[in-house]
Parts: sequence; C-alpha cells; structure tokens
Amino acid sequence: MRSIYPSIAPGLLRAFSTMVVLALLLGCTAPQKLADPRIDTPERNSWDSAAISRWDGMLLPTKEPTRYSLDHQAPVDAKGQRKALRAQADASASMLLTTLNISPEALRQVHFSWLVPTLIEGSDLGTRQGDDSPVRLVLAFEGDRGNFSAKDAALNELTRLVTGKEMPYATLMYVWCNRRPVGSIIINARTERIRKIVIESGPQGLRQWRNYQRDIHADFEAAFGQAPGHLVGIGIMTDSDNTHSQTQAWYGKISLQ
Repeated sequence: MRSIYPSIAPGLLRAFSTMVVLALLLGCTAPQKLADPRIDTPERNSWDSAAISRWDGMLLPTKEPTRYSLDHQAPVDAKGQRKALRAQADASASMLLTTLNISPEALRQVHFSWLVPTLIEGSDLGTRQGDDSPVRLVLAFEGDRGNFSAKDAALNELTRLVTGKEMPYATLMYVWCNRRPVGSIIINARTERIRKIVIESGPQGLRQWRNYQRDIHADFEAAFGQAPGHLVGIGIMTDSDNTHSQTQAWYGKISLQ
C-alpha cells in the first residue's frame, strides 16, 4: 500500500486515508483490516448499546494511532460514576468503527455523549492544517456515486484500487469546533463527501458530560441537501495529527433509535 502514497497529491492524503478506513469499514475481509493494537479489546463492547454490537480499531495510513481504552474511573456527572471509553491522542489519528445496514426509512435518532476537558489550540476544522477535533461521531452512508465530482470520482477510484471497496457515498460527522457557531456545517477542505455539523462550540461545556439526541435524517439533509441513503457504518474519532498536539476525551454510550 505504501508504494502508492507518493503519487497522491499532499492535499488529498488525509482525505484518502479517511476514505481508505471507511471503505474497509464497508466490508473488507479480515486480512485487509488494519487492526489497531493500542485498543483495550477485552471489554471494549461493555460501554456500547445493544444496537451497536461490534467495534473495530482502524488505522489511518501513515498516521500514529490514537489510544482508546475502557476507563472505569471516567469523570462523573450528577448521575454518578459511569464507565466510558477514553481517547488519548498524541499527534495521532485513528478510529473505532462498526458496520451497520439501516435503510433510509428506518433512520431515526442517534443518542450519544462525550466529555472534553480542553480544546485543541490551533484547531480549525475548516482548514487542512487545523483539521483536528477532540471528539467526532462519524456516520457513513451509501448513495449514487454517479453524482461525484471529477475530483471525488478520482478519489473513489483510488480508494477502490487500494482496498477493493469504494469509498462511502457520504460521511457525516458531529464535531466540537473551537469557534464556529453551533449548527454550522463545515465542508471538508479536501473532499465535499465529508461534511461536519458543529454541535458544540468554544469553551462552554468543557469538563462536563454533554448528551445529544440527533435526528440523522434531518441532519443529513441539512448537510448534503438531499435525503440520505443506507447508513452503513458509525464510528468515533479523536485526532490531533495535523496540529501535532495532545488531547483527550471520554465517550459514553452510543445508541440508535
């Protein structure tokens, strides 16, 4: 796989890395899967809901992996102690992912929570150099790839050649942004097939558990201007590779209605 990297324009490498991982998410065989050895595997399913039964660690090519581990001593809120998944990024980026297959008609709400102690200095999710976030919830969708731009069609073909799978038609992320107002939609600087919805902004809400209930169908339409296709994957990602910084966060349970 490495031999192909020099032929990729530097500005596309991060988008390509993400699309490789998401393509693997859509159904590559076990030998092609990039398992992250830094994930605490014995109990990693104990924090998730029955609706999401399997999570896999996936590396981003050329990136150091973020460390994910089950934390029995996670920060608490007024409801008492909770078991959570801790993410520790040291100039790193990787994902935890699980495969789904939910029709557009069945899409309802996703419920999730996270706790962020501090923001990443220098993070700017609208730029290539600053595209880091202490927390992300990632949703991958199918759709008509005939609608791709020439740039994204080329990215899709490159992903297919490397992984044997096409990249997702669309990827929607929920993120915490340093400065953009809540509700902002950020189109990825490298590919329009990744779009982010800002659900937290600035320092307000830091160091406390934040709980969310999002309408997937409505959010996809707001971000992409069309109805979603099948939801084929969901994941989490904490990354600090672009800013070469350190960050940590805790994720609570994730469930789909």
